[in-house]
Amino acid sequence: MLNPNLKPTLKPTPSEDGIGIWLVRTEAEPLAAVLQSGLGGTLYRPWLDTTRSQKQQFASAYPHHRHWLLLGATGIAVRFLDGLTQDKHSDPALVVIDEAGRFAISLLGGHEGGANRLAAQAAALIGATPVVTTATEALKSLVVGIGCRKEVSAERIAAAVQAALEKLDGRTMADVREIATVDLKAQEPGLLALCAQHDVPLRVFSHASIAGRGWVGQASEWVRSNVGLDGVCEPCALLAAPRGVLVVTKTALNGVAVAIVEDGFRAAGAAPSLFASSNISSNISSNISSNISSDIPTNIPSNISSNLQEQ
Repeated sequence: MLNPNLKPTLKPTPSEDGIGIWLVRTEAEPLAAVLQSGLGGTLYRPWLDTTRSQKQQFASAYPHHRHWLLLGATGIAVRFLDGLTQDKHSDPALVVIDEAGRFAISLLGGHEGGANRLAAQAAALIGATPVVTTATEALKSLVVGIGCRKEVSAERIAAAVQAALEKLDGRTMADVREIATVDLKAQEPGLLALCAQHDVPLRVFSHASIAGRGWVGQASEWVRSNVGLDGVCEPCALLAAPRGVLVVTKTALNGVAVAIVEDGFRAAGAAPSLFASSNISSNISSNISSNISSDIPTNIPSNISSNLQEQ
């Protein structure tokens, strides 16, 4: 239980080796409770100390944790960090999460400090969108959507992903920016192990989000009966990269379904096309077309609907 009367402890203690969670306002209490429950850490409620400004309090507390979550506006975080940063190899990492829990922004220490990983973990926990701007991630353009049976091993998942990647000449796990799945699989051991092995974040979408935009090339009766969705891998990949192109449609192997979306910047005014990638072979496109009913679902994005109607 959260103790609302607990004042922030600024003197270093062994427990502060974990995450520091800074609440800018009391309105962030519910969000902070969820984050602390899932990630652990120490809560800081600076309004309880009326003798110093929040910036002064944060400056005192900042060195005592290797990782920080600040619940508030990015501008506040920037002002708090003014004068505190020294070196990217030693500065504590900081992730900003808005009070509505919509975005988890890796602001400082993305790679060296682990902010990118923390942003992904926090986002998966609260259903937020992770925001990562480091150059290495910008060069990774593949998003892999995965659906799998319960307790499938990491080796079987890896084999299915490899089979899908082989459809793209020369592409490997080194090109994968993130893996996406449904919330029911957020704690799937094999999936988590694969992500950890390749240092790739797992992005989780709620059942409702997928149902609302759950277009798939061909619905799965098994998934519909057991999960309540038409499919998992394709919609998850498309939701994770909404401007992307589906370059590998659903590929199933030993209880694992994989789809791959190629993300990338497009010129202003050029709408993303589901089948327009030069990397997708004509035979895959033909197979997709033959499997699509003339009655296109009404809950898919308009640009995808237009592309399907032209097939």
